[in-house]
Amino acid sequence: MTRILVPYHLDEHRPGLEVPYEPDVTVTRGLGGDDVWGRVAGLYGEVAELVAAEVRAGTAPLVMSGDCMVSQAVVAGVQRAHGSAPSIVWFDAHGDVQTLETTASGYLGGMPLRMLAGYRPELLADRLELAPVPEDRIVLVDGRDLDPPERDYLAASDIRQVFTAELDAEAVPDGPVYLHLDLDVVDGAQLPGLLFPVAGGPSADEVGQAVRRVLGTGRVAAIGLGCTWHDGDDGRAAAARVRAALPF
Repeated sequence: MTRILVPYHLDEHRPGLEVPYEPDVTVTRGLGGDDVWGRVAGLYGEVAELVAAEVRAGTAPLVMSGDCMVSQAVVAGVQRAHGSAPSIVWFDAHGDVQTLETTASGYLGGMPLRMLAGYRPELLADRLELAPVPEDRIVLVDGRDLDPPERDYLAASDIRQVFTAELDAEAVPDGPVYLHLDLDVVDGAQLPGLLFPVAGGPSADEVGQAVRRVLGTGRVAAIGLGCTWHDGDDGRAAAARVRAALPF
């Protein structure tokens, strides 16, 4: 397994980002221009090519970053290798299905799963030649901090929502799988230093057990880790806790 580090939070370079595993490859790039989508498109294009090469070689790369938006690059890479969209198992305390039209905060990191499902392809998907993932091939795991527009969208969509304890092989959609973990899926009281902690979630060990069940299908094509915590001592503690619980 090749471990790829993308030390960014959206277009903010975070060279001090603590991650659970020593990377084999670190991807950085000068990000120019005034448009945030254009700024990250070149970076994500490089990540997509790295992911595609690993998948073609028969390995499942692990991509670590400071946000979840890098998932656009990882899914694009899997698509380039397989010729079609993978299914998605998305661990996250948040829905990540906001839009520019519905978000109250304007935070772009609340939109990546909605974008993977086909929202506003001109923002990133078209630049990455990324086809939308059908909603019925997406599973959202332990999404519990949802704004009203997200609840409305999910209720009307074909995205399946499950708790970590409910996730077994039968709940994993067909075909190659992109396994995404925003590590704030872990109960906020158990993981220090999270940027957006949410109470009432599973323990790190429970997440690790569920991840093992997904890996046990033998269909995971790529893995994304959203290391969504602060730098410094809290980040180091969180990375160590995750490393002890996850099977990578």
